[in-house]
Amino acid sequence: MHYQNTKDFAVQLDAADPLKGFRNRYHIPILNGREVNYFCGNSLGLQPKSAKQYIDQDLKDWAELAIEGHFQAANPWYSYHEKLVGTMAKIIGARDSEVAIMNSLTVNLHLLMISFYRPDQRRNKIICEAQAFPSDLYAIDSQVKLHGFDPEESVIKLKPREGEQTVRHEDVINAINLHGDSLSLVMLGAVNYYSGQFFDLPAITAAAHTHGAFAGFDLAHAVGNVHTQLHTWDVDFACWCTYKYLNSGPGGVGGIFVHERHAKKADYPRLSGWFGNDPKTRFTMPEKFIPAPGAYGWQISNEPVLAMAAHRASLEIFEEAGMDRLLEKSKLLTGYLEYLLNEINNDSGEKKLNIITPSDSNQRGCQLSIVIKNNGKEVHHKLMEHGILADWRGPDVIRFAPVPLYNTFLDIWEGIDVLKSELV
Repeated sequence: MHYQNTKDFAVQLDAADPLKGFRNRYHIPILNGREVNYFCGNSLGLQPKSAKQYIDQDLKDWAELAIEGHFQAANPWYSYHEKLVGTMAKIIGARDSEVAIMNSLTVNLHLLMISFYRPDQRRNKIICEAQAFPSDLYAIDSQVKLHGFDPEESVIKLKPREGEQTVRHEDVINAINLHGDSLSLVMLGAVNYYSGQFFDLPAITAAAHTHGAFAGFDLAHAVGNVHTQLHTWDVDFACWCTYKYLNSGPGGVGGIFVHERHAKKADYPRLSGWFGNDPKTRFTMPEKFIPAPGAYGWQISNEPVLAMAAHRASLEIFEEAGMDRLLEKSKLLTGYLEYLLNEINNDSGEKKLNIITPSDSNQRGCQLSIVIKNNGKEVHHKLMEHGILADWRGPDVIRFAPVPLYNTFLDIWEGIDVLKSELV
């Protein structure tokens, strides 16, 4: 598309947007009497208006039915997850049996690493990003220590080359090949939280499998944001949170993917709990654990129903909008954001900002991370004063994430117009 740097052009794009009505399904924060320009969906998504209705229904059922709500509620709690798995599987490109809605992100990562990080003296290395989100690094280091190995020797942390901001794909593959004989697991954030880089998951998975290693991914910044086909790509496992692009509330319930070739095996090593037991025998209280078929064999506790209600509200919107249409709009929104940011440099005749997210739309989602040449944190505060809510990540990055369900092209034009006026 040939973009234009005018307010009228942004308004025209919004008028022609087939998804424009979905914005009205969300609560937009108000500051100084007007809706903010919200670009923090990569940190916390906005609240669907239907979430309160669904939570209120479960509160009502709890009040009126108490324990009978497990089977007699409007949406029976015992089988609540069954309403969510189908849409969630579509979003990540999986089969229903490969998906479970449960726990929170890092808890799920630990549970999955019990199954997929099984080191021995020969194979004990994990490849991850040096700039992974800290909780991933904490989980990886603690799992390595749990098995009696030293993270300094067993954890291979990939860094960008000198003077670069993202990890080159060939460097990921080279690291896998270099450590292949001693490699147990490749565990990356599918989309890096800091740079916004989207890794080549199918190629990385294939390379890991060539050397007999597992490949798993943290989808926190990928799910609901980029195109994934986890089953077809033969990914071993993945986990995610739902409070970012999936708009399911702060601390919302997480999820896991376990490829069916693993999920079908009842003897897979795992930590077990009552709700992971086969539902056919669950209420006979068997002494021996019999895993539920598929990914739900990794579940331990029963579902947090109120959190699931908020998740259901969000997923129904995703089902209606469709991931293909959302991804198409996302590329247009992010392309327009990139164009306007580059225009700032072009108009000024100097590089006042640097976009560190890949320019190739296939190597990113909707997030663009930028470095401001001078006084980046001060500029971020000025944006907030104007109702432009982007996300600061030290030491020097502002992250903008235009989300296709509720952001508009006018949001972007207004936000970057304010940014331009605040740069010195």
